[in-house]
Amino acid sequence: MNQPNQNESFRDSIATINKQGKRAWLFPKKPKGYFYDKRKMLSYALLVFLLAAPFIKINGNQFLMFNVLERRFNIFSFPFWPQDFHLFVISMIVGIVGLALFTVAFGRIFCGWLCPQTIFMEMVFRRIEYWIDGDRGAQMRLDKQAWNAEKWRKRLTKWFLFFVISFVIANVFTAYLVSSDQLIRMITEGPIQHSGTFVALLIFTAVFYFIFAWFREQVCIIACPYGRLQGVLLDNKSIVVAYDYVRGEKEAGRAKFDKREDRSTTGKGDCIDCKQCVHVCPTGIDIRNGTQLECVNCTACIDECDTIMESVGLPKGLIRYTSEEEIAKKKPFEFTLRMKGYAAVLTILIGVLIGMLFLRTQVEATVLRLPGQLFEHKGDMISNVYTYKILNKTNVDYNEVTFQLVAPKGKIILVGKNKIQVPAQKLAKGTLFVEVHPKFLEGDKTKIWLEVWNGDQKIETTTTNFMGPRSF
Repeated sequence: MNQPNQNESFRDSIATINKQGKRAWLFPKKPKGYFYDKRKMLSYALLVFLLAAPFIKINGNQFLMFNVLERRFNIFSFPFWPQDFHLFVISMIVGIVGLALFTVAFGRIFCGWLCPQTIFMEMVFRRIEYWIDGDRGAQMRLDKQAWNAEKWRKRLTKWFLFFVISFVIANVFTAYLVSSDQLIRMITEGPIQHSGTFVALLIFTAVFYFIFAWFREQVCIIACPYGRLQGVLLDNKSIVVAYDYVRGEKEAGRAKFDKREDRSTTGKGDCIDCKQCVHVCPTGIDIRNGTQLECVNCTACIDECDTIMESVGLPKGLIRYTSEEEIAKKKPFEFTLRMKGYAAVLTILIGVLIGMLFLRTQVEATVLRLPGQLFEHKGDMISNVYTYKILNKTNVDYNEVTFQLVAPKGKIILVGKNKIQVPAQKLAKGTLFVEVHPKFLEGDKTKIWLEVWNGDQKIETTTTNFMGPRSF
């Protein structure tokens, strides 16, 4: 998706590496404009959501939780246990296919508008930097300035605020992992009683501080695998942030602005080579070189170019959301066959997920024969011993749980208790005997049906195998 370009050196290295192979620090200009204002509104709404989600509860369930250690996940307040892992996997596949469809149609728009890394970097840490250090020019002067009192004051203030915010993010991140209730309990009890978690919290803080204070745009350029997916997902019909090289170059190419000349008669393009689109880019690329891996579709170059075009009396939209086909052939956006394929797969997956969620039970009971145990004769009855597990996925305690044998006829004997207690969000285990008369058995293996009741409410039905004497 690149227009003819005589200078292809931008392909040899990334903007954050200088000719000596060392880190080239970027000082992007503070963006402003229509798209930036919209991004701010969306970003602050998402920031509130990201910070509040682990502390919001619906029906007693944390809105979002990813407890990897206990393999418990809450997605939009729906709890997923290890027994529901297939649902969690399908949910993740739905997200990946949806992201792929979005990328095929609209490029890397997720990175610029929705990615937490971009939101925190551009709307929190970078804005603090603008507030303390100033805009691009002031930051560059401060960087070259000797370590005097002013530089120490600004650097220490910025680093301190970065650390505090990183610590807050680490706490919220911990709430996603261990649950907000657990986090609040550990905070109230103090770090001494939870030294291991506190050390992990400091490690998270150090990681976030490193990312936002030093690594920064390198996450998008080097570490994030999503940027590399662009090469296989984008095509000439994808809508991306692009430079209209047909209009910008024309016959005579780009040139500095001269208000005394009529560019329409000289054949010069509308691009006045001000390089403001480069100065404002948070990853340091020149969008005029075409779509590049480093571009996160943040629209900062669109706003800056529109401002310049307006100031020199030329039409806006030299850099805009568009496709290569629209630039080269004036073809409008169309929903391609590939997009329809992704959409069809996504629709099917969403349908399967919704169906499974409706079929998902609130209580899951598993009854298995005790390994290595054969059947026993007890009078005129045949007895098998089983272990059971009852998982209560709800927020209601079940205190009068019993088993009933539906088929074949027989009886169930619980070991050590008459009724089972299964607290909310907990797992109960135990042992039981099932006794059946031989005349009801179908041979050496018979399928039996059991119902699980809480008082007078049936909460689950399960099956298992019953071993008996072989019939000849």
